[in-house]
Amino acid sequence: MSLLRDAHALTPVLAALRHSLHREPELGLDLPLTQAKVVAALDGLDLEITPGSSLSSITAVLRGGRPGPAVLLRGDMDALPVQEDTGLPYASVLDGRMHACGHDLHTAGLVGAAHLLAARREELAGDVVLMFQPGEEGQGGAKLMIDEGVLDAAGERVVAAYALHVVSRGAPTGFATTRPGPVLAASDTVHVTVRGAGGHGSSPHAAVDPVPALCAMVTALQTLITREVDIFDPAVVTVGRLEAGTAANVIPGSGRFSATVRTFSDGARAAVRTAFERTVHGVAAAHGVGVDIDYVHQYPPTVNHDGEAAFALETARSVLGEDRVFAAPTPLAGSEDFSFVLREVPGAFLGLGACPPGTDPATAPMNHSPQAVYDDGALPHAAALLAGLALRRLSRAASLPPAAASPTAPTSQE
Repeated sequence: MSLLRDAHALTPVLAALRHSLHREPELGLDLPLTQAKVVAALDGLDLEITPGSSLSSITAVLRGGRPGPAVLLRGDMDALPVQEDTGLPYASVLDGRMHACGHDLHTAGLVGAAHLLAARREELAGDVVLMFQPGEEGQGGAKLMIDEGVLDAAGERVVAAYALHVVSRGAPTGFATTRPGPVLAASDTVHVTVRGAGGHGSSPHAAVDPVPALCAMVTALQTLITREVDIFDPAVVTVGRLEAGTAANVIPGSGRFSATVRTFSDGARAAVRTAFERTVHGVAAAHGVGVDIDYVHQYPPTVNHDGEAAFALETARSVLGEDRVFAAPTPLAGSEDFSFVLREVPGAFLGLGACPPGTDPATAPMNHSPQAVYDDGALPHAAALLAGLALRRLSRAASLPPAAASPTAPTSQE
């Protein structure tokens, strides 16, 4: 538990960094203010720091005192285009931008882990790659950092990778969870445009009305999910945007809708796309309208490797306490671009409670809400947990023969 004790001693420094990041949130792949603040927070730790070429990322390698493999710890840094409504003294001063998903805690937590690990450099049987990542909120920053070589930054490919995500709702501060297999969903976005022929609302027979076709498509997609998708390999299709027309008595020439699709395996992802496109084309043909489908694959499912998930739970119990860790019974339908990392190397993605004291975790505003509030008290837990994963994983690798150094081979993602 010394990791957690030492992490608590860092809390004032980490909270100050977190508040600074929260006050000036940045979006997407270009985060110059955030990047500069993180580099300053790492000063003096004797790290090999490399900024990104195509994005404001930071890759920092901490060399251990003993030879061994490398592991990776990830912290994402970008905010959301949300107008903050928390009333916090360190609330965003930039209109329309907010750290509504808690990435400011992830960043500060990884800085804390760097400090804890640097103080224990001689204990490290190998190296630690610290991945400070922009662009998680839809821009695929993890994939870009992989393309720029983050997984091989220590000179050889990392043998394992870990990340955590705080939640403002659902778990008290300092409670951790994960599970083997799928932990988060794939996320795809679909834009559908229906092409008809406009006309007067009093004479629909003289036009080709796209509106009934749009409505039929949305209804048919819900039936598709309930009748064609295996309930044990689930999918979610939500139409979040539907638009057509300009006046009550005008039949529009076109209309459109946009949907999000969430699946938990590559097989379900492919099957839902095929069924989605078949259904939309079939409804269009039945209504005599044209249709264009723009099906955008965004993030694949986040799939923990079985042995690494078990190791992460074991480590969390050791660092945080037996009574503060639980195995998640099911995955969540959110998505994460750490999924790209877990497709390349074994690893695990964990959740960490950050619901403020005095707030009911069952009803608190959730991630992405303008009212979402995260507890600074989660910072030492995040720092200690990340540092513990690196320390224990390198120690395990050093104590085992090469063939057994990984807790498990990667599991299938099909």
